[in-house]
Formats: sequence, structure tokens, C-alpha cells
Amino acid sequence: MSAESRPERPKAQRTAAGNIVFALGLIVVLATTILGAFAAVALLLDATDAAPLSSVVPDDGRNALVVGGIALGGATGLVLPVVLFGMVKGTEETPRVGVGAAGRKLLALLAFDVYVLILAVVVAQLGRLLPEGITTVVAVFAVGFSWMPLAMIPPERLGLPARKAR
Repeated sequence: MSAESRPERPKAQRTAAGNIVFALGLIVVLATTILGAFAAVALLLDATDAAPLSSVVPDDGRNALVVGGIALGGATGLVLPVVLFGMVKGTEETPRVGVGAAGRKLLALLAFDVYVLILAVVVAQLGRLLPEGITTVVAVFAVGFSWMPLAMIPPERLGLPARKAR
């Protein structure tokens, strides 16, 4: 062990205005996440009551659409403002997100939303065989954990740039 002291890193200087802007940004992201989830659930349930999905989704499978709507709207409400903030705000360490990169992120979000919607409709079909409570539990696990294997695949395998280690 050495008795020498290590050079200390300079502490980040935070201003009150920076803290307020951060808090407002966080509030916007949380609000869009919650409102997105509520809106998606309302739209999906409205679609099951009206003509488009009324014959496809059984009554005991409606909660599967609620679970799918929460995932779909919550993810959209979370990612959309973060991408838009990333296009506006940047630093030397993390530059602003370009239009092409933002477009790719939003296309990936759209693909995820379509996947969750299809998965929710497929799981809702279990309502024809199982009671409503069991269908809801299956929907929570199916929608909640089905995308995990994809998240564990290294991005290089998908032709995407590697993640930067911090």
C-alpha cells in the first residue's frame, strides 16, 4: 500500500437552473409514460368494444389487452420524449442524437409496439380456454418477459454498433 493520496476528481458543478431543467424533464418523461399507458389501454379496450377487435378478443381475454396496452403505451411514452430530448440536448461526452439515429430508434420502438400488440392479442385468445384471472397472469408473464431474450442478444449480432462501456 502506498501512503500517497490519490488525486481527487473535481466535483461536478450543478446549478439551480440545471437542477430545475432536469426535474422538469423527468416530470415530462414520467407524465408521458403514465399517460401513454392509459391512452393505449383506453384505445385497445375501445377497439375491442367496437368493430375492429370485437370478434377477435374473447371477454375473458380483455385483461391481456390491458397488460399489452400498459407495456405498449408505457414504452412509447418513455422512449419518445427521451429520443426527442436527445436530439436537442448534447454534451461533449454524449453528442446530440442525429435524425437518422433518432429515426432508427423510433422504428425500433414501432416494431416493439407492434410485437407487443400482436402478443397481447395472441395471449388474449387463451381467454377462450382459461378463466379471466389465469389469462391475466399468463398475459403479465408473456408480455412482461417475452422480450427479455432479445434484450440479452449482443447488438453486434444484429448488425448494430457495439455498446460503449462506461
